Amino acid sequence: MKSTPSFIITLLSLLFSLQISAQNLRLNENQVIGSHNSYKSQMAPELLAYLAKVNPGASQSLEYAHIPLEAQLDLGLRNLELDVYHDPEGGKYSNPKGLELIKNGGGTLPNYDPSDALSKPGLKMFHVQDLDFQSHYLLFADALQALKKWSESNPDHYPIFILINAKDGNIPGTRPTLPFTAAALDSIDLEIRKHLGMDHLITPDMVKGKYTNLETAVLAGNWPNVDDARGKFLFVLDENEEKINRYLTAKPELKNAVLFINKKEGNSTAGFRIINNAVKDEDYIRALVKKGYMVRTRADSDTKEARTENYTTFEKAKASGAQVISTDYYMPSTFFNSNYKVSFDGNVYERQNPVLIKK
Repeated sequence: MKSTPSFIITLLSLLFSLQISAQNLRLNENQVIGSHNSYKSQMAPELLAYLAKVNPGASQSLEYAHIPLEAQLDLGLRNLELDVYHDPEGGKYSNPKGLELIKNGGGTLPNYDPSDALSKPGLKMFHVQDLDFQSHYLLFADALQALKKWSESNPDHYPIFILINAKDGNIPGTRPTLPFTAAALDSIDLEIRKHLGMDHLITPDMVKGKYTNLETAVLAGNWPNVDDARGKFLFVLDENEEKINRYLTAKPELKNAVLFINKKEGNSTAGFRIINNAVKDEDYIRALVKKGYMVRTRADSDTKEARTENYTTFEKAKASGAQVISTDYYMPSTFFNSNYKVSFDGNVYERQNPVLIKK
């Protein structure tokens, strides 16, 4: 019996070691691409035309839309970004004013709420009250249930990051929003627990583990292994300091919290940062990533990069090592002529982190 050539043994050993290395990667040692305002479906052309008259820049910035959440995940995206509005009694955002603008523009009224979801109590999910109100899921609860169903049909999926904006800004001419108090922010946790379930979550307590606080654990590299985190979701509150501090009054030190928070490094609850400008902050992001933090940044914004087919921001985002990169263009625009499309080499949306994993 002939012996196996030494070069084959070496090759098999190398392949085995690479496989083991990939299996042992921690969550922060990969890099994924996902979508921005992931729930958003197409605005009525009459509303875009109206906005083009009163605010052309805003109109252009809204000329994008997404396929349904489950279809994005099927495509391979592993980050979603969802906007929620507080509406504990229901009906706050029913009959958006934009319907009148569509009618006045001679358009056909969209079947935007076939199940009368806006009349029901609970967090709502759309972009701008009265104007950009069309969503693949108007109820946050319905989106969570859909994500749970998708996850349980794909139980070995790579962990999915979900950023949450708790929207309570008021825009002239639109109905006033309800503020996100500490209790209202805690209702985000409650809906996630109820409709997605703790078994599907990576929480701050899990990452903290035996360490004194979350930041200490993060700096020690205590993110879970990817294989241990498969089939799970990690939620982040993408908000300003004031709103984050309100959430912390409900969840001191993030104990029993569902949401990670965008707290600046040097705080005991820091671990996941939102840094939008990869061009200006590439070095800053890279330094945070090397220390152990997770960072989300953007490949494009307001349709600008897509209109000029400019990949500078995306290249900086990749090189920074930010673990999560969001885009409106995992597929080319259907609103204007452009070939701009964001993915990693090989048309994939997940890869090893180039800053932390050297090939």
